[in-house]
Amino acid sequence: MPLSSQTAASADALEPFVISRSFDAPRPLLWQALTDPERMAKWWGPKGFPVIAAKMDFRPGGSYLYGLRTPDGGAMWGRFIYEEIEEPARIVVITSFSDEKGGLARHPMSPTWPLETRSIFSLEDEGQRTKLTVSWLPINATDEERATFAGARDGMQKGWDGTLDQLADYLAGL
Repeated sequence: MPLSSQTAASADALEPFVISRSFDAPRPLLWQALTDPERMAKWWGPKGFPVIAAKMDFRPGGSYLYGLRTPDGGAMWGRFIYEEIEEPARIVVITSFSDEKGGLARHPMSPTWPLETRSIFSLEDEGQRTKLTVSWLPINATDEERATFAGARDGMQKGWDGTLDQLADYLAGL
């Protein structure tokens, strides 16, 4: 179904999805939780989707390939391609769904979801706490994909809230 000119115009003015959370952990510990595949496997992904595989090459140009077990027993795969790493303050990645070999794939439940998004993870000291901010925006996307992203903010909020809840639980258990 073609997009209306109003929808296409609003997709052109797309604002990033941004979420922030303060954690009761020093920045080096939060950095490790974001950059060590064994640590990420303990908290990454939506609630109810445990990590079943993780392979990380943490360097600019490197990748993180992960598999999640879906509630119905299937598997869902994703990947990061690391663009920028500024230890211990910022990580920029291109994110996408993938197959188990890391090849680009469509979202398994949303065929018009953008093939690629750019995520910026920023860490800031707040005394003994650390603030993590994630900014997320489609790249190389069609108007339809941008409109899908724009219309999914409530779902993104819920998904990221659950992921960040799991990160908080993981950090509290250390």
